[in-house]
Amino acid sequence: MKQKQRIALFGMVAVALIFAACDGDSGNNSTEMEGNSSSSTGIYSSGGQVNSSAAVNSSSSSIGGLSLSAEVQSSSSSIEYGTLIYGGQTYKTVTIGTQTWMAENLNYADSAAMPNLKGSSWCYDNSVDSCAKYGRLYTWTAAMDIASSYQSVSASAVISAPHQGVCPAGWHIPTNAEWTIFENFVGGEETAGTYLKSTSGWSNSGNGTDAYGFSALPAGIRSYYDGFGYVGYYAIFWSATEGGTDSAYYLGLYYVSAGMGTGSDVKNDAFSVRCVQN
Repeated sequence: MKQKQRIALFGMVAVALIFAACDGDSGNNSTEMEGNSSSSTGIYSSGGQVNSSAAVNSSSSSIGGLSLSAEVQSSSSSIEYGTLIYGGQTYKTVTIGTQTWMAENLNYADSAAMPNLKGSSWCYDNSVDSCAKYGRLYTWTAAMDIASSYQSVSASAVISAPHQGVCPAGWHIPTNAEWTIFENFVGGEETAGTYLKSTSGWSNSGNGTDAYGFSALPAGIRSYYDGFGYVGYYAIFWSATEGGTDSAYYLGLYYVSAGMGTGSDVKNDAFSVRCVQN
């Protein structure tokens, strides 16, 4: 069954490469992503409307020595960001519905503090500039801050709820259920991508409106088999939910689609991380 899923999604990726060729951007490596093709259709769908206004709560706190503030987002035209300092870097945060998210991809790589990160997270194309722009790409076990041996066996015995992983204290890796809550609040899988994608950086005029301040950037991926690929085309974020002994769920946005969707992929591929507040 896993082989059928791989073939189906690889066909979708082949279509993406045709669009990429038309754009004249040949700088990305081809890479094969493994996942559930039926559950991933939201990434490739388009059309529909959504109410992009969002009323949320304000809060401010100091958690575990971290500086954090979150303000009211009253509408898509008035997004107010909070700040979070972690690992010497300042991140924007934003409240969307009942959830408060990092509004930037995580860029944490202290393998002395978290040994499970050693050799398991990367800047795209090993470029420091890419880390500054897109954050890092993490294997699932690195994102979860657990041993890489759990890439091939179930990690259920060591997964907590919520699971902090590589996130700062008071924050955690979102579960697949939390991503679904998020997806539904911003309009559902067929239209949410438009309102979550950043207003620049996406290939083939695939930019979004960034109506909620989530500012999803097309950071690409690092495939265990084929290396780096799809910068400008994909934004893929890990969830804390396993899809099988060697796979976990992700949420994805795609450059030619107004939608978003979830699927599962092997744990040793590397995707972006967004943390959500406890």
